[in-house]
Amino acid sequence: MDQTDALRTAPASAGLALFQPKGVVATGERNLIVTAVLLMLLLVVPVVAAAFIIAYKFRAGNQRAAYDPNWDHNKFLQSLWWGLPALVILCLSVLTWRGAHDLEPSKPLQSSLPPLVVQVVALRWKWLFIYPEQKVATLNFVEFPENRPVRFELTADAPMNSFWIPQLGGQMYAMAGMVNNLYLMASQTGEFTGGAAEINGRGFSSMKFTAKAVTASDFSVWLAAAKQSPRGLPWSDYLKLTQPSENDPPAVYSWYEPGLYNKIVAQFMAPAAGSGEPQLIMPGM
Repeated sequence: MDQTDALRTAPASAGLALFQPKGVVATGERNLIVTAVLLMLLLVVPVVAAAFIIAYKFRAGNQRAAYDPNWDHNKFLQSLWWGLPALVILCLSVLTWRGAHDLEPSKPLQSSLPPLVVQVVALRWKWLFIYPEQKVATLNFVEFPENRPVRFELTADAPMNSFWIPQLGGQMYAMAGMVNNLYLMASQTGEFTGGAAEINGRGFSSMKFTAKAVTASDFSVWLAAAKQSPRGLPWSDYLKLTQPSENDPPAVYSWYEPGLYNKIVAQFMAPAAGSGEPQLIMPGM
């Protein structure tokens, strides 16, 4: 089977992707959302119930309802309806503060395996993925092993965008002349829909890609097949990709212009002091 024919669009999720996590980061985010909602329901449910109870009990036709206009001076009730919300807010504050640090997108994930580096370029309206260690590239499709961290290095050769695979983790911005790191790790094999989370023009709605998590052995097989692809990506062909287009089919490139990613980032950067060359600062440097 031809390598391009083997790529297919991921099926639409049967429910909300956020509540069907398939990665360690997305699972943490789902748990944080659910816990926060349950904490807020501790206040919402009693308040809504009290609204109906009070409306029914003190309706005009109920002559037996006791009239007590001094509730606003009741210290116990005052402590109850101010203390409980304050306690819930305090819990939410601690929970979200810890969650924001534990789930920091640019924070490396703990694993015995080294991260797989995938360089991502947001174009109009498509996604280019470059594997710098494996020397292959793909368009609108990215494959990686399960249970191995993936470090996505994000940039853009187009208006600012946002890279997002909802079932694996949160979004991260991709901006021209900059590189942002996003760490994700799939906890099981499968195909997940990724896309743009930032409205950036008429092709925004079709700016989607397939993220496929496979076993380590299947990834090696896919990589070997990718290196046999008849397609390459010289700079001239890359410039064609930068032109606006929609619904581009997935593609695999067995080679690409040497230093392609650095060249893409550097074209938007000011020259370093005392030289005519752009100063490129990559993550971790």
